[in-house]
Amino acid sequence: MIDEYFSLHGLVVVFGLLVYVVVSHLTEQRRHPTAAMAWVLFIILLPYAAVPIFLAFGSRKQARPRNARGHHVAPQPVGGSWVLQTLHALGQPAPAAYRDLHVHADGSQALQALWQHLESARQSIDICTFILGRGPVGRRVIELLVAKAQAGVRVRLLLDGMGSLMAGRPDLKPLKAAGASVVLFVPPLHSPLKGRTNLRNHRKMLIVDAALDTRRLWCGGRNLASEYFEGAPGHPPWHDLSFDLTGPLVLQAIALFERDWAFAKTEHVPEEMPVEQAQDDATHPARGAQLVASGPDQVDDTVYALLLSAAYQAHRHIALVTPYFVPDAALVMALSLAARRGVTVDLLMPARSNHVLSDIARGRAVRALAQAGVRIWLAPQMLHAKLAVIDDMLALVGSANLDSRSLFLNYELMMAFHEQADVQRFGRWFQRERQSARQYTLRKPGLLRDLAEGMVLWVGFQL
Repeated sequence: MIDEYFSLHGLVVVFGLLVYVVVSHLTEQRRHPTAAMAWVLFIILLPYAAVPIFLAFGSRKQARPRNARGHHVAPQPVGGSWVLQTLHALGQPAPAAYRDLHVHADGSQALQALWQHLESARQSIDICTFILGRGPVGRRVIELLVAKAQAGVRVRLLLDGMGSLMAGRPDLKPLKAAGASVVLFVPPLHSPLKGRTNLRNHRKMLIVDAALDTRRLWCGGRNLASEYFEGAPGHPPWHDLSFDLTGPLVLQAIALFERDWAFAKTEHVPEEMPVEQAQDDATHPARGAQLVASGPDQVDDTVYALLLSAAYQAHRHIALVTPYFVPDAALVMALSLAARRGVTVDLLMPARSNHVLSDIARGRAVRALAQAGVRIWLAPQMLHAKLAVIDDMLALVGSANLDSRSLFLNYELMMAFHEQADVQRFGRWFQRERQSARQYTLRKPGLLRDLAEGMVLWVGFQL
C-alpha cells in the first residue's frame, strides 16, 4: 500500500515537472533562476497544490508576437550615454521633449494638481491606477469623473482587479451610469486570461485631453486614496513622489495606456511605440525624458536591467528610495560592488512599512549592503515613493518598487529624466526626505529572525 502511494506520488511529481517545463517553454517565460527553483521545489514537495497554483498564477510574460521576438534594435551612436544605449537596447522609446515639470513637494500639492487637471479636462480623461480608495479622495475623484462624463468628456478608468479588492472596491455605479468606461485589469476571481491571474497593473497615470495640444500627464507612485495625499484624522499621510508635465513626452504615456486598455478588454493590442534613433553624443548630453515600461508586456525586465546597468556604470552617487526592498542576489551584488569601488550608495526606505512580510524579507539584503558600505536610511513615516538618482545624469521616477513583484511580475511605469537641472531637483527631493531618517545599524539576527526571513523569502517568488 505504501509502495503504491509513493509510486503514485512520484508519477504526480513527474507530471507536475513536465507541465512546468512545457508551459514555461511554450510561453517563453524566461523565469528568474530563484523563482524557477522555488517552483520546482514547490512541485516536488506539494505537487497536488503546486500544479493548479502554477497553472493559475505561473505566467510571468505575455506571449509575444513572432515579429517582436528577437527583434533587432539598431545600434546606438558610438558617443551615446550608457543610459540611452541601455534603454534603446531594451526597446524603449527615444527621449522626447517636455514642458512645465512640477515635482509635487508633498501630498497637498499633489492633490491640488490632481483636482486642477480633472477640473480642466475639455475632451478626455484617462486614468490608470492600482487603487481607487473609498475615502474622501476616492469619492471626490468619482464625483469629478461623473460630472465630466455628464458634460460630454470621454472618461476611461482602468483599475487593477486585485488592487480594487485590497482597498475595498469603490462604488462605480454612478460613474458607469454617467457614461464613463470602467475596466478592471485581470480580475482575480473571474479573469478571462487563463493562467495570468497573478498579473497586476501597478502603473499610475492620469492623462487629460489626449487629443489636444494642451494634453497633460499626472504620474508617479501615488494611488488615488486619502493616505497618499493628506491622510485622515489620527492617520498621517504617507510620503510619496509624483509629478505632472506637458509636451510631446505625454504621447508615450498615451500609447502605453491604449495598449493596457486594449489588453484589459481582451481586444487587439496596438503596436508598440516606435523606437527612434536617440540623438546623443559626448558633447551634447541627452535632452528630455522617456517613458520606461516594465512588465509582462515587455520582452525584457526593463527597470531591473536599467538598475543593474546603473549600479555598474555610476561614478559618484546612487540614491534609491523604495517602500519595499526585496531585491534578488544580482541586484544586491551590483549595489555592493558599486559601494566597494567608491560610489556613494544611499538607500532610503521606511523603518516600518505597511507590509510586515516585506519588512521581514528585506533583512538579509539590507545586512549584505550595509556590510559592503551602502548607507541605509530608515524614515520614521510610511514612505511610498519610488526613485533612483544616478550621478547627475538620470532620475528614474514612477511606480516600481525594488522588490521581485515590481521588477519581474507587475506592469510598471517609470519615467527616465535626463535634463541635469531636473535630475538635480529629484536629488534635492531625496535629500529633504533623508533629513528625518536615521541611519541603519548593522546587527546580527537571532535564530528565529533568520528562520523567518528564510521562510518569507522562499515564498516570496509568489508574493
